[in-house]
Amino acid sequence: MQSKDLDFILNTMLDSHPNVSDLNFTVGKPLQVEASGILREVAIKPALGRLTPFQTENIAFTIINSDPRLTRQLLEQGSADCSYSLGDRARFRVNIFSQRATYSLVLRKLESRIPTIADMSLPKVMLKIIEEKNGMVLVTGATGSGKTTSLAAMLDEINRKKPIHVVTLEDPVEFSHPHKMATFNQREMGQDFDTFSSGLRAALRQAPKVILVGEMRDRDTMEIGMTAAETGHLLMSTLHTVDAGSTINRIVGMFDQEEEQLIRIRLADTFRWVVCQRLLPKKGGGRVAAFEIMGMNLRVKDAILNGEEEGKTFYDIITAAEPFGWRTFDAHMAELYATDLITEETAVAYASRKSEVQRKIDKIKQTRGEKTSDIDGLDMDSDYSKGVDGAPKRKRR
Repeated sequence: MQSKDLDFILNTMLDSHPNVSDLNFTVGKPLQVEASGILREVAIKPALGRLTPFQTENIAFTIINSDPRLTRQLLEQGSADCSYSLGDRARFRVNIFSQRATYSLVLRKLESRIPTIADMSLPKVMLKIIEEKNGMVLVTGATGSGKTTSLAAMLDEINRKKPIHVVTLEDPVEFSHPHKMATFNQREMGQDFDTFSSGLRAALRQAPKVILVGEMRDRDTMEIGMTAAETGHLLMSTLHTVDAGSTINRIVGMFDQEEEQLIRIRLADTFRWVVCQRLLPKKGGGRVAAFEIMGMNLRVKDAILNGEEEGKTFYDIITAAEPFGWRTFDAHMAELYATDLITEETAVAYASRKSEVQRKIDKIKQTRGEKTSDIDGLDMDSDYSKGVDGAPKRKRR
């Protein structure tokens, strides 16, 4: 297959549905795109039908383009990550992986324009986060929840406001930041460095004020990241965790038990913010982001050092700090329901504490004069007469 043939297929897939985020090539299935969170089939002429092992392998090696590192990685490790450009129209983050002796591919569409915090309607506290001078800022969530896009918007804000040096370590480079007030050096794994830990270690000697690490994948990267935060750098990165509390526990869990207390002390000193994201089905179609945001205060520091206790969980601490821009997922979902962006069923399904969200929704319904229960026909028993034994007896109607 030639590149022009692959580009024709990719263009057709992008044009097939609105809001396309991923392109999927799997043996035994037709061409598929993920649009608004749902996989949809793509018709193409001439028709390809259900993909064969030969077709997906051909597509995979067209994208790899005889790169010896990617070829070796795919054959030895069973998967490979790279990027692919569709002319000036789009760039993709590509993952090629083997399954049942065949190759499958998922291409994540990358935005060509860097969105701003205002464009994405991100919480205003994001503007406060980028003012940090040092420490660790983490953006977490499931794959495809928009972590990289949120980080790109924050870096773009830094780029417009601060004359500083920024180094990014990515796999692959997803957003290309032009030089504005800041100076950007963007390094891609496999081309410019071999592992996040080695790239991060080298970044400490490159005099940056801000370091972006695409993902904190292992213990070594996390340890060097904390060292960078301790030595006056602002470190920004991502983790695959579901909320603020699990983020702290995940970091501590990366290390051996005998190191736990030391890690808790270092984390309490370097942690600044965690922003957790979930993408929810939007009412009327599309998706909307929900956020959980936690910063640093004395209560958070105590919980990091000594662990969570009854009444002193990270959830409780965030709830108490809502006047300062912090929020739990549950509080944000109630806001999204109140503004008619998501349904009640969506809010409850994605909640961290379902009973808490249901209570908030019922309160919103009461202010609107809506019913909060499906139970009808209840009546007070107000008319009684004496039974044969002298006890009150209710009259039946």
